[in-house]
Amino acid sequence: MSTAVLADLLPATTAPRARLRDVALVAGGAALTGAAAQIAVPVPGSPVPVTGQTFAALLIGASFGPGRALASLLLYTLAGMAGMPWFSEGTSGWGMPSFGYVLGMTAAAALVGALARRGGDRTLPRTAGTMAAGTALTYAVGVPYLALATGMSAAEAVDAGLVPFLLGDALKAALAMGALPAAWYVLGRGGRD
Repeated sequence: MSTAVLADLLPATTAPRARLRDVALVAGGAALTGAAAQIAVPVPGSPVPVTGQTFAALLIGASFGPGRALASLLLYTLAGMAGMPWFSEGTSGWGMPSFGYVLGMTAAAALVGALARRGGDRTLPRTAGTMAAGTALTYAVGVPYLALATGMSAAEAVDAGLVPFLLGDALKAALAMGALPAAWYVLGRGGRD
Protein backbone atom coordinates (compact mmCIF):
# COMPACT_ATOMS: atom_id res chain seq x y z
CA MET A 1 0.00 0.00 0.00
CA SER A 2 1.51 3.31 -1.07
CA THR A 3 0.22 6.61 0.25
CA ALA A 4 1.09 10.21 -0.45
CA VAL A 5 3.76 12.05 1.50
CA LEU A 6 3.56 15.77 2.21
CA ALA A 7 5.75 16.72 -0.76
CA ASP A 8 3.33 14.96 -3.12
CA LEU A 9 0.72 17.57 -2.25
CA LEU A 10 2.78 20.40 -3.72
CA PRO A 11 1.28 21.41 -7.05
CA ALA A 12 2.92 20.14 -10.24
CA THR A 13 0.52 20.02 -13.16
CA THR A 14 2.94 18.65 -15.77
CA ALA A 15 5.83 16.20 -15.77
CA PRO A 16 8.47 18.96 -16.29
CA ARG A 17 7.01 20.92 -13.39
CA ALA A 18 7.04 17.80 -11.21
CA ARG A 19 10.72 17.25 -12.02
CA LEU A 20 11.48 20.89 -11.25
CA ARG A 21 9.57 20.60 -7.96
CA ASP A 22 11.54 17.47 -7.06
CA VAL A 23 14.89 19.10 -7.91
CA ALA A 24 13.98 22.10 -5.74
CA LEU A 25 12.94 19.81 -2.89
CA VAL A 26 16.16 17.78 -3.10
CA ALA A 27 18.34 20.91 -3.12
CA GLY A 28 16.28 22.53 -0.37
CA GLY A 29 16.46 19.41 1.78
CA ALA A 30 20.24 19.28 1.41
CA ALA A 31 20.49 22.96 2.34
CA LEU A 32 18.17 22.48 5.33
CA THR A 33 20.32 19.60 6.56
CA GLY A 34 23.46 21.72 6.13
CA ALA A 35 21.88 24.58 8.07
CA ALA A 36 20.66 22.24 10.81
CA ALA A 37 24.18 20.82 11.14
CA GLN A 38 25.40 24.24 12.21
CA ILE A 39 23.27 23.95 15.34
CA ALA A 40 25.98 22.03 17.17
CA VAL A 41 26.60 21.55 20.87
CA PRO A 42 29.81 19.79 21.92
CA VAL A 43 29.41 16.74 24.14
CA PRO A 44 32.10 16.32 26.82
CA GLY A 45 34.04 13.10 26.23
CA SER A 46 32.75 12.61 22.69
CA PRO A 47 34.12 13.69 19.32
CA VAL A 48 30.51 13.86 18.07
CA PRO A 49 28.42 16.99 18.82
CA VAL A 50 24.66 17.16 19.22
CA THR A 51 23.31 18.73 16.02
CA GLY A 52 20.06 19.45 14.25
CA GLN A 53 21.04 17.12 11.38
CA THR A 54 19.14 14.14 12.71
CA PHE A 55 15.93 16.13 13.04
CA ALA A 56 16.35 17.45 9.49
CA ALA A 57 17.04 14.00 8.05
CA LEU A 58 14.01 12.44 9.77
CA LEU A 59 11.73 15.31 8.78
CA ILE A 60 12.96 15.24 5.17
CA GLY A 61 12.47 11.48 5.01
CA ALA A 62 8.90 11.64 6.23
CA SER A 63 7.98 14.70 4.18
CA PHE A 64 9.68 13.81 0.88
CA GLY A 65 9.29 10.03 0.61
CA PRO A 66 12.16 7.60 0.04
CA GLY A 67 13.44 8.70 -3.39
CA ARG A 68 13.56 12.45 -2.84
CA ALA A 69 14.82 12.01 0.73
CA LEU A 70 17.65 9.72 -0.34
CA ALA A 71 18.59 12.09 -3.18
CA SER A 72 18.54 15.05 -0.81
CA LEU A 73 20.77 13.43 1.82
CA LEU A 74 23.08 12.03 -0.86
CA LEU A 75 23.48 15.54 -2.28
CA TYR A 76 24.23 16.82 1.23
CA THR A 77 26.75 14.03 1.83
CA LEU A 78 28.52 14.24 -1.53
CA ALA A 79 28.75 18.03 -1.44
CA GLY A 80 30.18 17.86 2.07
CA MET A 81 32.70 15.22 1.01
CA ALA A 82 33.69 17.47 -1.91
CA GLY A 83 34.48 20.36 0.43
CA MET A 84 31.21 22.21 1.08
CA PRO A 85 31.62 23.29 4.73
CA TRP A 86 28.17 22.28 5.91
CA PHE A 87 28.79 19.27 8.09
CA SER A 88 28.61 19.96 11.83
CA GLU A 89 30.51 23.04 12.92
CA GLY A 90 31.31 24.02 9.32
CA THR A 91 33.45 20.97 8.55
CA SER A 92 33.66 18.96 5.36
CA GLY A 93 35.30 15.77 4.09
CA TRP A 94 34.81 12.20 5.11
CA GLY A 95 37.61 11.51 7.59
CA MET A 96 36.01 12.89 10.73
CA PRO A 97 34.80 10.46 13.40
CA SER A 98 31.20 11.64 13.03
CA PHE A 99 30.97 10.91 9.29
CA GLY A 100 29.32 7.55 9.98
CA TYR A 101 26.33 9.40 11.39
CA VAL A 102 26.02 11.32 8.12
CA LEU A 103 25.94 8.00 6.27
CA GLY A 104 23.46 6.61 8.79
CA MET A 105 21.20 9.66 8.43
CA THR A 106 21.25 9.21 4.66
CA ALA A 107 20.00 5.64 5.00
CA ALA A 108 17.58 6.68 7.75
CA ALA A 109 16.00 9.36 5.56
CA ALA A 110 15.25 6.73 2.90
CA LEU A 111 13.87 4.30 5.50
CA VAL A 112 11.69 6.96 7.13
CA GLY A 113 10.49 7.99 3.66
CA ALA A 114 9.56 4.41 2.83
CA LEU A 115 7.66 4.07 6.10
CA ALA A 116 5.90 7.41 5.48
CA ARG A 117 4.79 6.07 2.07
CA ARG A 118 3.01 3.37 4.08
CA GLY A 119 1.33 5.90 6.38
CA GLY A 120 4.02 5.90 9.06
CA ASP A 121 3.70 9.67 9.56
CA ARG A 122 -0.07 10.02 9.93
CA THR A 123 -0.66 9.34 13.62
CA LEU A 124 1.40 9.91 16.73
CA PRO A 125 2.04 6.21 17.47
CA ARG A 126 3.01 5.39 13.88
CA THR A 127 5.22 8.47 13.66
CA ALA A 128 6.93 7.46 16.92
CA GLY A 129 7.77 4.05 15.46
CA THR A 130 8.94 5.60 12.19
CA MET A 131 11.24 8.07 13.96
CA ALA A 132 12.58 5.36 16.28
CA ALA A 133 13.45 3.17 13.28
CA GLY A 134 15.26 6.06 11.56
CA THR A 135 17.16 7.00 14.69
CA ALA A 136 18.17 3.37 15.31
CA LEU A 137 19.51 3.08 11.75
CA THR A 138 21.53 6.27 12.21
CA TYR A 139 23.16 4.79 15.32
CA ALA A 140 23.63 1.39 13.67
CA VAL A 141 25.92 3.00 11.10
CA GLY A 142 27.35 5.89 13.13
CA VAL A 143 28.51 4.07 16.25
CA PRO A 144 30.56 1.35 14.46
CA TYR A 145 32.08 4.01 12.17
CA LEU A 146 33.02 6.03 15.26
CA ALA A 147 34.75 2.98 16.75
CA LEU A 148 36.68 2.30 13.53
CA ALA A 149 37.63 5.96 12.97
CA THR A 150 38.90 6.49 16.51
CA GLY A 151 40.15 3.06 17.55
CA MET A 152 37.57 2.91 20.35
CA SER A 153 36.24 -0.41 21.52
CA ALA A 154 32.58 -1.11 20.80
CA ALA A 155 31.67 -0.30 24.42
CA GLU A 156 33.62 2.97 24.31
CA ALA A 157 31.94 3.94 21.05
CA VAL A 158 28.51 3.26 22.56
CA ASP A 159 29.43 5.34 25.64
CA ALA A 160 30.74 8.23 23.51
CA GLY A 161 28.49 8.04 20.45
CA LEU A 162 25.12 6.70 21.59
CA VAL A 163 24.37 7.10 25.30
CA PRO A 164 24.88 10.90 25.51
CA PHE A 165 22.58 11.43 22.52
CA LEU A 166 19.55 9.36 23.48
CA LEU A 167 17.67 12.12 25.30
CA GLY A 168 18.37 14.73 22.62
CA ASP A 169 17.35 12.39 19.83
CA ALA A 170 14.17 11.52 21.71
CA LEU A 171 13.38 15.25 21.87
CA LYS A 172 14.10 15.69 18.14
CA ALA A 173 11.86 12.73 17.34
CA ALA A 174 9.13 14.20 19.58
CA LEU A 175 9.28 17.45 17.59
CA ALA A 176 8.88 15.54 14.35
CA MET A 177 6.15 13.37 15.88
CA GLY A 178 4.17 16.50 16.63
CA ALA A 179 4.92 18.30 13.38
CA LEU A 180 4.00 15.59 10.91
CA PRO A 181 0.57 14.48 12.14
CA ALA A 182 -0.25 18.16 12.73
CA ALA A 183 0.68 18.99 9.12
CA TRP A 184 -1.57 16.19 7.85
CA TYR A 185 -4.38 17.38 10.13
CA VAL A 186 -4.06 20.96 8.85
CA LEU A 187 -4.19 19.66 5.31
CA GLY A 188 -7.32 17.73 6.23
CA ARG A 189 -5.83 14.44 5.06
CA GLY A 190 -5.18 12.72 8.43
CA GLY A 191 -5.18 8.97 7.87
CA ARG A 192 -6.41 9.12 4.27
CA ASP A 193 -4.39 8.55 1.12
